Amino acid sequence: MSTRAQIAIQIGPEEWAHVYVHFDGYPSHMLPALAAWNTEDILAAREIRQVTAEALDCFDPPRAPRILPCPTCELSHLYVWQDGAWVDATTSAE
Repeated sequence: MSTRAQIAIQIGPEEWAHVYVHFDGYPSHMLPALAAWNTEDILAAREIRQVTAEALDCFDPPRAPRILPCPTCELSHLYVWQDGAWVDATTSAE
């Protein structure tokens, strides 16, 4: 079974791009894996099967990220870039 997640990146005053991650979205995997990537890398990926420190395994063709007015946890986990690092924002966005 897949642990789906979203990565929310602020792209405007009230615009957050939500990039879909299909599996291995649990914090003990995602936070170390995301440490290798910046927000531009994630936005360029658009839609991701799996994040690892070595690669972003992306869908081809990808769907565009959902744009929402704030970070919103719609799946199992939500991650955001905050103060220079990726953080698990799952509970703060519910």
